Amino acid sequence: MSYIDLNTWPRRKHFALFNAMDYPHFNLCGELDVSQLYPWTRAQDVSFFQTMIYLLTRAAHEVEEFRLRIRPEGVYLHTSVRPSVTVPTAGNLFGFCTFDYTPDFARFLEQATAAIAEAQAHPTLEDEPGRDDLLYMTSIPWVSLTSLQHPIHLHPVDSIPRLAWGKVKPEGAGYKLSLCVQVHHALADGWHVGRYFTLVQALANTPGTW
Repeated sequence: MSYIDLNTWPRRKHFALFNAMDYPHFNLCGELDVSQLYPWTRAQDVSFFQTMIYLLTRAAHEVEEFRLRIRPEGVYLHTSVRPSVTVPTAGNLFGFCTFDYTPDFARFLEQATAAIAEAQAHPTLEDEPGRDDLLYMTSIPWVSLTSLQHPIHLHPVDSIPRLAWGKVKPEGAGYKLSLCVQVHHALADGWHVGRYFTLVQALANTPGTW
């Protein structure tokens, strides 16, 4: 983790503008083409849910703005971030599940499977206090999303990105998936979110190469 010097940061004016706003978050929703990815996960007998977590976390490591966090003492850049996802629990409720990221896909699936099983056996709605090296993720597989707004704390500031995807829907000979990305505008703009979408799409187009 490294500290961002706001005095020399090229983004300092944008940061000051948006960080002073009452609600500085924005959310972009778009479609991913998962015509290669979705059938591949079924053929490989791997979880599409866990595969999406992997792709979204991997892409975040390529976009610096998704690893920036605002703290009372300033802005910091994490070297690595971890997924914190919602998982279904008894009674149509959910719990939070956080685990480490590794670029090794097979190892990632092992970690995800074990962590999700533990979270479902012992549900919790708490993250580790003081940690912000996270990416909040959720799946709403019953709905094809066109927009989504996440609840957040404004005081103290919460700058952790929120990622949500909806229903996989057949389209022609392929499949489409809605993805919503919510970020703090003091740290990222539409260009950065657009680059993130491009990276996720590139990964979705090439299953098996990662």
